[in-house]
Amino acid sequence: MRSLVIGLDGDDTLWRNEEHFAVSQEMFRSLLLPYVESDYDLDGRLAANEKANLELFGYGVKGFTLSMVETAIEVTGGRITAAEIQKLLDRGKEMLATPVELLPGVAEAVSTLSERYPLILVTKGDLFNQEQKLARSGLGDLFWRIEIVSEKDPATYRRILRRDSIDPGDFVMVGNSVRSDVLPVLAIGARAVHVPAELTWVHEHAQHNGDVPTLGSLSELPAWLAENG
Repeated sequence: MRSLVIGLDGDDTLWRNEEHFAVSQEMFRSLLLPYVESDYDLDGRLAANEKANLELFGYGVKGFTLSMVETAIEVTGGRITAAEIQKLLDRGKEMLATPVELLPGVAEAVSTLSERYPLILVTKGDLFNQEQKLARSGLGDLFWRIEIVSEKDPATYRRILRRDSIDPGDFVMVGNSVRSDVLPVLAIGARAVHVPAELTWVHEHAQHNGDVPTLGSLSELPAWLAENG
């Protein structure tokens, strides 16, 4: 069997994540609707602020929460109450404390994969929060390496592979995001497998050329690798 190294994404590949943001965004909309016209694009305004804040706050719950607060102050012209801002902050804290729920078949798949291949968790976001989620997941001991990064771009993947002299041709990255888990990996000459999630953050939306293998769930990965490795 060819000596492969497998990279696995965390959020929405191993455990549920985006649905918690969707619940928070619904609460955000409900809170601000009394302040704006019925056709005002609250989602668009929040998304724009999130994108603008990425360079300062990075990815994850904390940046999202701060962006909700900023957007609330902005669209209400400062009329939002302290109590309402507190609701947004409390929701952010709830998200950070939410128990980790593995996606179906993940525990078995990762265990099987760890017996056959070195596994690297490559996930982006807030370092402390991602470390917490990994610890709560119960999967930490199955990974050879843990890489919590601020961005997933070609330079990041090159650095990860260079560290242990891994040839790009021997690396397969698996994740739900075409933008983060597929395109930059292909750009460095490695392979990628797409495992779409039910929900994907708007800033992760991207398309590939259709040649990228796509699986229905992570539970299909061990068999796919055995056949295509």
